[in-house]
Amino acid sequence: MIRMDERLNNLLQEQAQKYGVSLSEKQRQQFDRYMDLLLHWNEKMNLTAIRDPEGVVIRHFADSLSLFSVVSLQAGMRVIDVGTGAGFPGIPLLIVCPQIELTLLDSLNKRLIFLQEVLTQLGLSARCIHARAEEGGRTPELREQFDLATARAVAALPVLCEYCLPFVKKGGIFAAMKGPEAGEEVKAAAHALECLQAKVEEERSFLLSDDSRRTLVRIRKTGTTPLKYPRPGAKMAKNPL
Repeated sequence: MIRMDERLNNLLQEQAQKYGVSLSEKQRQQFDRYMDLLLHWNEKMNLTAIRDPEGVVIRHFADSLSLFSVVSLQAGMRVIDVGTGAGFPGIPLLIVCPQIELTLLDSLNKRLIFLQEVLTQLGLSARCIHARAEEGGRTPELREQFDLATARAVAALPVLCEYCLPFVKKGGIFAAMKGPEAGEEVKAAAHALECLQAKVEEERSFLLSDDSRRTLVRIRKTGTTPLKYPRPGAKMAKNPL
């Protein structure tokens, strides 16, 4: 097994506490097992370019937990992680708050097979859905059904809003996890937000412990998504809102 040593365990706990999260022994063990599964499965399928335990702790686990600085999770909240990939930020959120109703959506089925194994090994429950975001956002069982949608490193913010906001119910939150250029992306997304009935409530920039710059953008859904959105992915990419 690839285990977190005492230094990495302490690093994870310190990073979590920065975002108001205190990890129990069980939760630390779940993160430990998650890392082991991630790095072993990564040898046979492309899940992450980060292949060292410290990188996983900082750039996946701590980065995911940073969401707790802009959102508050309560039992029964419906949360969707759009384009979840290897499960970030969704599974770390679920480890910390297992009472949420989490949906992990991804376009690649083999990633969902990995995620189902992670959930089984960690003793957690979530719904795994194989679909492209623009398809899922037009599905009645998913459209405007979630209190919180989140996505990390999926697309530029104008496109990302069109992917994610259709999942969010009126009054709910879309939390976009972005890099250092988020300020410019927020400006570029002004028209998209107007079309999609949403507004930016907060931008929070910070550094991870390896000096990687991150920005969280909390967006409030203020109305109902017009039926013409989301458009097909090719149209979004060619003509962003």
